Amino acid sequence: MQWLTLAGPEGHKIPSIGLGTFKAIDDDVYNAVLTALDVGYRHFDTAFLYGNERQIGRAISKWISQDEGTRENLFITTKLPHFGNRAEDVEKFLTMSLEKLQTPYIDLYLIHMPFAFRLNESGTGPLKEQDDVTMVIDHNNDNIATWKVMEQQVKKGLVKSIGLSNFNISQVQKIYNSAEIKPAVLQVEMHAYLQQDELIEACKRMNIAVTAYAPLGSPAAAQHFTAKYRYNNFKILPSLITNPLVVELAKKYNKTSGQILLRHLLEKNIIVIPKSSNPKRIEDNFKIFDFNLANDDIKKLNDLDRKEGGRTFDFRFYKGIENHPEYPFSRV
Repeated sequence: MQWLTLAGPEGHKIPSIGLGTFKAIDDDVYNAVLTALDVGYRHFDTAFLYGNERQIGRAISKWISQDEGTRENLFITTKLPHFGNRAEDVEKFLTMSLEKLQTPYIDLYLIHMPFAFRLNESGTGPLKEQDDVTMVIDHNNDNIATWKVMEQQVKKGLVKSIGLSNFNISQVQKIYNSAEIKPAVLQVEMHAYLQQDELIEACKRMNIAVTAYAPLGSPAAAQHFTAKYRYNNFKILPSLITNPLVVELAKKYNKTSGQILLRHLLEKNIIVIPKSSNPKRIEDNFKIFDFNLANDDIKKLNDLDRKEGGRTFDFRFYKGIENHPEYPFSRV
């Protein structure tokens, strides 16, 4: 496994592969984390929104209690929820994540979305319309003000590095220009159909590492968000795993399609966080450091890029979000 050094005075390091946990809950995520720890994963990506921090914390605490390793051996990423994306709410949600994860500090804390929703009366979830699905948008969140409070958490020792998720280039640049502690990581959707070369180059100029979520595509996303938000306008893209070129390269290298897709991103120095609860796939996804792709094959995979046409997560399942001033994608 490779570790990359993040920007910042302490030279904080992040493993180049982690276990993604979006849509994994209860015993599924608990067992997936324990399996991943046995395989050799040391990087775990979660979020307050995923509703699984407590189970991940239980699994990690069990691993540590059995003298398998220490907290310092691990890298844990979690995220400030979009309904807490305001300066005054950062500490509250960070404190809840720390408690659930049973850890005294977070390695990487991200602002999950550049836009925001209003809080409900309990102050721990989104305010919803009468349909109990549509969340009430907060059109007035200030990401620079939120970032200043994120910086304070680093100074308090509660967080080692801070970063952004789902921000576009101009939004990242705006935070970067105003920041005392610069963003260390940008986490975005990235895979062979959505390669985001311009975004990668912009992050290189700012010395910001890039993490790819949904690095194998996300074939189950449409079903998940359709059920959760009653949204039926999802773009359904062909499976990357069964793409003829990817299958051909998998045979050539004696690897799985998933391993080819992950290796393609690693060749670009992108951090990957494939999600799986299947023990065999968790193990297979980790075995991507014993081969390299030939330059010609990298070029062929590069040609699969559909630009914005390859984006799955445009967040329009949040009704009306494209009208938010901080909506990060094209409004067309």
